[in-house]
Amino acid sequence: MTPADNAGGNQDLGSTRKGAQNSSSGKPAKKHNSPNRKNNKGNQGGKNNPRVKYAKRIDEVSAGGLVVDKTGTKGLLIGRLDPKDASHERLLWSLPKGHIEEGESPEQAAIREVAEETGIKSEITRSLGVIDFWFMASGKRIHKTVHHFLFTEVGGKLAPQVTEVDDVAWFPIEEIVSKLAYPDERKLIAKSGQLVP
Repeated sequence: MTPADNAGGNQDLGSTRKGAQNSSSGKPAKKHNSPNRKNNKGNQGGKNNPRVKYAKRIDEVSAGGLVVDKTGTKGLLIGRLDPKDASHERLLWSLPKGHIEEGESPEQAAIREVAEETGIKSEITRSLGVIDFWFMASGKRIHKTVHHFLFTEVGGKLAPQVTEVDDVAWFPIEEIVSKLAYPDERKLIAKSGQLVP
């Protein structure tokens, strides 16, 4: 049996040339890269739907936690002015923490950051856990992981870190959860059980 002239197995080599006709209809063959087709490179869905640009993802790892004073009755928090507060008076209280530098363990970074942000020297009693969260800053999506520890005060003098912290204060242990501005920190401390070392 002989295949028809336009069957795939016996294609006329001339039909691949520019301007070749489709042998079954007599019309010019469709060109796959016709200028009439939409070019999807750099423009998903045409002029009205420009390609969505995603913010660059940055991963950050920090360490810090809650320092309990020598009497075992107070916890140490840092305060930063709320950027959304028009009066520039409202403080957002949180746990002291900061970036882990190259070569540091989370424990070493936590002790260093607490001292830098609060002026208080401390030692770690135990781990409180790790939390992570997302936020936007300078057009970037930040994924932050924070190692939290429970500390005991061993010395130093209370002083907020210049340019980083607006205030630092001791609060009664039983008020710490209600003072914390961020839900993830409130939850972490609330489920930590006994906070007195």
